[in-house]
Amino acid sequence: MKIKLMVLSLAVVGLTACNQGSEKAMDKELSLDTDAQRLSYAMGLDVGKSLKNLDANMDAEAFSAAVADVLSGATPKLEEEVAANIKQTFFREKQEAQMKERQASSEENKAKGEAFLAENAKKEGVKVTDSGLQYEVITMGDGAKPKPENTVKVHYKGTTIDGVEFDSSYSRGQPISFPLNGVIKGWTEGVALMPVGSKFRFFIPSDLAYGERGAGAKIGPNSTLIFEVELLAIEK
Repeated sequence: MKIKLMVLSLAVVGLTACNQGSEKAMDKELSLDTDAQRLSYAMGLDVGKSLKNLDANMDAEAFSAAVADVLSGATPKLEEEVAANIKQTFFREKQEAQMKERQASSEENKAKGEAFLAENAKKEGVKVTDSGLQYEVITMGDGAKPKPENTVKVHYKGTTIDGVEFDSSYSRGQPISFPLNGVIKGWTEGVALMPVGSKFRFFIPSDLAYGERGAGAKIGPNSTLIFEVELLAIEK
C-alpha cells in the first residue's frame, strides 16, 4: 500500500510542472516528514522535469485519475488501443513540428552564411580557396606546414557569424592535439596552409563545417563558422 501511495504521490507531484493544475498543487500544504514522502518528492521532480521538457498540454486531474485507476485495478476509461493511438499521434505531430522548425532554421542559416561570406570575401586581406574556404593571416610563422596525416597542437576559438562563442581552448587554458585529417574539412584544408607559429582566422562555409547536422546547442544546421587558430606544433 505504501508503495502504491508513493508512486501515486510521484505522479501527482510531478505534474506540478505542468501548465494546468500546478498552482493548485502548490497551494496545498505538503508534508515531507517520512522517507517515503521525501523519496516520492525527489522522484516527482524528475517526472516533472520530463513532462516540462516534453512541452505537452497535460491535464493534472486526468493524469492523476489514470494513475489511480492503474494502481487500484479499476477499468481504464480509455481502451489500450485508443490510448496508444493518442500517444502516437502526439509524438508524430511533435516530431513533424520539430523537423519543420529545423528545416526553417537550416535554410535561414544557409542564406545568412552565404550573404556573410560574399561580403567578407571583399575585405582586404581575406583570401578564398577553390573550395570556398576563406582565411586571413593574423600572424605568419616560419615553421613547417603540416600534412593531413600529421597530428597538430593548436590553440583556437570558434564563433558563429553572429559572434557567439561555442568553443575555445583559450578559455580552458589548454591547447588541443588531434590528427588533421580527423576534423571538419575546413580545418583540414585551412590548418595545412599554416606554418608552425602562425595564427590564422578561418571563415568556414557550412559544407566545410558541420553541414545540415549542426553540432551541439550553439551550432545550428548549415551554420557558417569562424575560427581563430594558432598552430603551436606538429607532433610526432
